[in-house]
Amino acid sequence: MLREATIEPRQEILRTAARLFQQQGYDATSMNDVAAALKLSKGGLYHHFQSKDEILFDIMSHAMDITEERVINVVRRIDGAEERLRTLIRLHIQVVLSPEDREITVMLHENHPLPPALRRKINGRKKDYLVFVENLIADVQRKRNSPSSVTPRAAAFALAGMINWIYQWYKPDGPLTGEAIVRQYTDIFFRGALG
Repeated sequence: MLREATIEPRQEILRTAARLFQQQGYDATSMNDVAAALKLSKGGLYHHFQSKDEILFDIMSHAMDITEERVINVVRRIDGAEERLRTLIRLHIQVVLSPEDREITVMLHENHPLPPALRRKINGRKKDYLVFVENLIADVQRKRNSPSSVTPRAAAFALAGMINWIYQWYKPDGPLTGEAIVRQYTDIFFRGALG
């Protein structure tokens, strides 16, 4: 399956492992499963990665890179606190729903198997994202100058949790489209947490 010279072998391994982890779960997927799906020998797989933990960590790191590139960096370039927050909601939902980015789903679902040192690194990056969201919410609350009993921290956790859970129930062929989810979640958030 390492077929195209343009695709780097490590990237192909990570994409395949992400698909398997998403479908079967991290614990139920062996290095043999990953090697077989790639039509590689187990030794060929170990040439690129020392362990399944290393693969999972790289998948999660890539997921955070995607989030930084497609959400944070785009949002930072937008003027206006409300527009930045609306854009963040839309882009975060799009990243979670993206069928090409299975790394996101794996990161959301499989954090616990990582060894403590690697888990701390990923959790540090997740925390940085939540602080970014929290600061953005605080900016919107200040601009609206309306007292809220919802703290920016609680609102940031609620928003991230609400969006990150979508992968558990969303069906691409179901009644809710991605755009409908964006509209409804934005409405829920702006009327509820920021109302």
